[in-house]
Amino acid sequence: MNYTMKMRLLTTCLLAMAVMSMSAQEQKPKKWYDNIKFSGYGMLQYQYQDRDEKETNTFNLRLLRLILDGKIGDWDWRAQIQGTNAKGPGEPTVQLVDLYAEWVKYKEARVRIGQFKRAFTFENPTHPITQGWYAYADVINRLSGFGDRAGEKSSGGRDIGIQLQGDVLPNSSGRALLHYQIGVYNGEGINRSDKDNRKDIIGGIWVMPIKGLRIGAFGWTGSHGDMITGTTTDEFGVTTNVTGSVSLHRYALSAEYDKDEYTFRAEYLHSHGWGATAIGSNVIDYSKGDKADGWYVFGIVPVIKSKLHAKARYQCYRQSKDMASSKTMYEIGANYFINKNMEITAEYARVNDRTLNNHNYNFVDVEFDFRF
Repeated sequence: MNYTMKMRLLTTCLLAMAVMSMSAQEQKPKKWYDNIKFSGYGMLQYQYQDRDEKETNTFNLRLLRLILDGKIGDWDWRAQIQGTNAKGPGEPTVQLVDLYAEWVKYKEARVRIGQFKRAFTFENPTHPITQGWYAYADVINRLSGFGDRAGEKSSGGRDIGIQLQGDVLPNSSGRALLHYQIGVYNGEGINRSDKDNRKDIIGGIWVMPIKGLRIGAFGWTGSHGDMITGTTTDEFGVTTNVTGSVSLHRYALSAEYDKDEYTFRAEYLHSHGWGATAIGSNVIDYSKGDKADGWYVFGIVPVIKSKLHAKARYQCYRQSKDMASSKTMYEIGANYFINKNMEITAEYARVNDRTLNNHNYNFVDVEFDFRF
């Protein structure tokens, strides 16, 4: 065998070994860290309102989210950090908002444990950047664990606990007709241990008779611990606070149609349980009564598919379940998508707040949002 033939044979063998090596590498099982995905989004905001004594005309950093998603076997996991001006401009808050793992082997019964969204209402689980409005509806904020009526600090609708959920009753095409979810939580919001050793139980169920449509109901029973329920004075005239737990019972009725860029949603929420004097306060405000409710309805429709959406929303929140304590907003706006990762949103609202001396004022919000 001459030199040329030897070189050709050697070259052929080396190529064959390289191909076999590449094939073996492709078939090599992925490590758990190969399934980690990093993502996030930012939301920049301008707001104006001409409310008496609280006029606003400011640019604002609404929030930043940094997200890690991963998968280990039959488990999905997520860790999410948020930076926001939750306390107001110039007072940033950075906190862990999500940290959970979920067993997803069976779509009929998935188990999630950690810190995550409560199983309450359709709107609560939606991301701020996909929710479509400058903020969640007032009734969602006040009765679903954002800036809650019960005094719980802003928790983004989240709590620490364990949840079971699933999709069942598939039709002939395999699409599930029924969804259920039930969770047990501390009842104190994010990054807080249970203050009274009593757990909140929250559940929901909805039917999906046609694609895009769901109609559901939710229930919530629990308590909020470490609340100042009153005061006591001893024989020496020293006054001390009396603390205890405040029970709360809530329900929600929900309907939504979401398909082909058309989104319509309506929800009614009712709460029974004493509220606090302010968000983040543990002092009960008996003057507001022990009942509150509210509702909203909105529609978002495409004007130019995947480019421009028009929207309108009507909402009302009654902090004492009467019209004298109501705040009503009539909103219109548009969402413009620069591309799939960038959008500009704008809306105008006429506000009627019966708790103010001058009930009516105007509100404008414009945002630039981006994903990465």
